[in-house]
Amino acid sequence: MNILVTGGAGFIGSNFIRYWLEKHPADKIVNLDALTYAGNPENLKDIENDPNYRFVKGDICDEKLVDEITDGIDLIVHFAAESHVDRSIKNSVDFVKTNVLGTMVLLDAAKRRGGIRFHHISTDEVFGSLGTDGAPFNEKTPYNPRSPYSASKAGSDHLARSYFHTHKLPITISNCSNNYGPYQFPEKIIPLFITNLLDGKKVPLYGSGENVRDWIFVLDHARGVEAIIEKGKIGETYCLGGEGEVSNSELTKKILDFMGKDESSIEHVADRPGHDFRYAMDFSKAEKELGWRPETDFDTGLKETIGWYKNNEAWWRPLKDRKL
Repeated sequence: MNILVTGGAGFIGSNFIRYWLEKHPADKIVNLDALTYAGNPENLKDIENDPNYRFVKGDICDEKLVDEITDGIDLIVHFAAESHVDRSIKNSVDFVKTNVLGTMVLLDAAKRRGGIRFHHISTDEVFGSLGTDGAPFNEKTPYNPRSPYSASKAGSDHLARSYFHTHKLPITISNCSNNYGPYQFPEKIIPLFITNLLDGKKVPLYGSGENVRDWIFVLDHARGVEAIIEKGKIGETYCLGGEGEVSNSELTKKILDFMGKDESSIEHVADRPGHDFRYAMDFSKAEKELGWRPETDFDTGLKETIGWYKNNEAWWRPLKDRKL
C-alpha cells in the first residue's frame, strides 16, 4: 500500500511509522508533518534514508498540498493534532484549526480521490470524566468533552463519522487512552518527570495527585491501529486501552521508586482548571472483533521508558533546554 501518515514526526506517529515499516516492508509511507513544537525530525532519523519512507513538511490545513500528496494514496492514518491540554486552556485557536479544520481538509481530499481508506486517531478524553467507581468508557459512551483540546477532538470524530454516513467514505476511528514510551515530548507527565529527576529537579504533581489515567505503551497502540486497519469494520469505532489504570500519585511514586528517588522530590502545584478526574477504557470490542489486547504491562513499559530516556539524553536535552 501507499500510506499517508499525518503528524508522523510526533511521538505516537513516529512510533507507528517505524513499527509499520518493520512489519510491512513492501508498503511505502509519506509522512506529512508541520513540525510544530512537538514534531521532531530526530524521531525518525534512523529511517530517513529508507526508500519506502518520504517526509513532507506541511500543514494539514493546506488544501492544495494535501490534494497533491494524496494522489496515489491507498490509506490515510491521521495522527496530526494539537494535543496538550494545558496549551489548549491558554490558547484554543490552534486546536480548533488543526484538529477540526485540518481533519476536514483531509476528509475532503480522501473523498475527492475516490474514497481513500481513512483511519482517524482520537482520544479517550472526548468522553469526559469518570468517577471513582464508574464503568470504563466504551464505544457507546456519550461524548462529554471538558477541555478545549477534547472538544476539538470530539469535533474531528464527528466530522469523520459524518463523512462515512454522508459520503460513504471508508473510515474507522480509534479512541485511545494515555500513551507513553520512547520519543514522547518532555512536557507530558511521564517524560517530564523522568527528565526532571535525571536533572536532579523536583517533579510537579497537580493538586492531590488523585486523578486517575489508563496508560498504554505506544507500540501496543501501534498494534491496535494496525489491527483496525486490517480487520476493523468500516464505519466503526474501536476503543484501545492499556490495562494500566493508576492515579497520578501512584504513577509519580512508581517513577521515583524505579529511579531510586524518594518523595522529597515531589513538588505539589496548583491543579489544572477543569482537570478530569478519571479515564478508563473498555477494549473488549477490539479484543473480540480484532483479536487485539495490550501486551506490555505498565511496570515493564515504564521501566523500559525510563531506560530509554536515560540512554537518549542527546534526543531530549535540546527539547528540554528550550522553553516548553
